Amino acid sequence: MRVRRGLTGAAAWVVAATVTLTGCSFLLRDLGPLPSTSSGPPVPADTVVAELTSAMKAEGVTLERAPQELIPLECHESLSAELPPDTADIALTSGFARARSEFGWKSAPDSGGLTLRRADWTAATMLPGTGSAGSPTTLVVISLQCDGGRSKRPLPTGPSAAPATSLS
Repeated sequence: MRVRRGLTGAAAWVVAATVTLTGCSFLLRDLGPLPSTSSGPPVPADTVVAELTSAMKAEGVTLERAPQELIPLECHESLSAELPPDTADIALTSGFARARSEFGWKSAPDSGGLTLRRADWTAATMLPGTGSAGSPTTLVVISLQCDGGRSKRPLPTGPSAAPATSLS
């Protein structure tokens, strides 16, 4: 039994040496980062927000854009609206359908809610359902994330952060 294990180990070394010496190791080369999953040139955040806001407004949903200083990522936007709970699902579904038909957004893989994709941006939201019977409105949040989402650099603080003024 020990002889068989020894031969198996030796055979593995022979195969590894053969692969290395014959140049078959090209399969293990580092080819760099994977290409972007987007199709087309990058789209500015303002364009993406304007398209979704317009599509949702046509369905009676007024979206509010979150201030950038509250968002920790460079490539992230957050849109929110308060809707009546009984019509929220229908309004969101119709607004996303309008974004597909009017602005060229594509359906993205389903993640349990509504998800759209355009160029390097993904828009996603969860359908709120009927909610509690006593609440007059339901808060809906649409999250927009681009492929290159990176953390923002912290803003400088202290005396060096103050704008330079001229005393002339």
